[in-house]
Amino acid sequence: MSNYPHVSGPSAESDPALGQLLERLRTRHHDAVCGALLYGSCLRNGNIYDGLVDLYLICDSYQAAYGRSWLAVANWILPPNVFYAKLVQDDKTPDAKTLHCKVTIISLRDFQRGCSPGRFESYIWGRFAQPTSIIYSRDEQSRSAIEDALLQAVHTLLQRAVPALPEQGSLAGLWEQALALSYATELRSERKGRAEELAQSSQEFYTTIARHHANSLGFPFTVYDDGTELRYISQIDHKKRRLCALAWSLRRGQGKLISIMRVLKALFTFDGALDYFAWKLERHTGEKIVIPDKVRRVPMIFLWGFCWDLYRRGLFK
Repeated sequence: MSNYPHVSGPSAESDPALGQLLERLRTRHHDAVCGALLYGSCLRNGNIYDGLVDLYLICDSYQAAYGRSWLAVANWILPPNVFYAKLVQDDKTPDAKTLHCKVTIISLRDFQRGCSPGRFESYIWGRFAQPTSIIYSRDEQSRSAIEDALLQAVHTLLQRAVPALPEQGSLAGLWEQALALSYATELRSERKGRAEELAQSSQEFYTTIARHHANSLGFPFTVYDDGTELRYISQIDHKKRRLCALAWSLRRGQGKLISIMRVLKALFTFDGALDYFAWKLERHTGEKIVIPDKVRRVPMIFLWGFCWDLYRRGLFK
């Protein structure tokens, strides 16, 4: 039985619209979906109609999910693929709610690899070190495999992050800094303090998971209560700390390059990718983003300059 902590939140049973959308997506992908994960802000606040739901579909294989399609090849070359999906709860009423989802497709094999310490890039293990709800699993075997991968994601982040952090401090501060390290490896539009918000919103989860992994990180790591707060202390030699800091510097460069590659791929796999990109920036920065006509016509040529201008303006990092 897995030791992954229970994460409460919206589910296919409690939210019929989410269940209906999930059923449509399973049908669209030929019943090759063995698990579905919900994470992000809609999980934290419990409201799937507030913003864009982050939904990960884990499939048996890309060929099984897409058939003989170029999308299967794109998903295999640079996983994952990202799509947009929506469902109007009851379109016959004037106050009908619409469920908006960012749907990400990844194979179970790639998901397990992405959570493992063998994966240098933090895209998967950094992302899934945060609380995640398994809202669907085909069977107990699939659920167990996914939970094991989620546990591994947290273990990998702690192994990679703790040597880059102060030798001791508050446990909440450790998670804030660890998540911030991962965030910094991607092109992100979220405001400053996002990692702190994540760490503070699920303290019980992060405490439980840190204690679970404390004795298996490969170096002395202790979580204790000093009477006022939970704290940690680690004992790691200076050479390992220097190598770890270097590794995170390399991840930042590698991750941002791969992020750009994923944006370019999304132009072909994600219908309305440019508009989604603009919407997300507007949501997190409060600034109106207008996509120039030339970028829409020939994105492969003009997207670079457009993104560079947004970067110089500080709209993403």
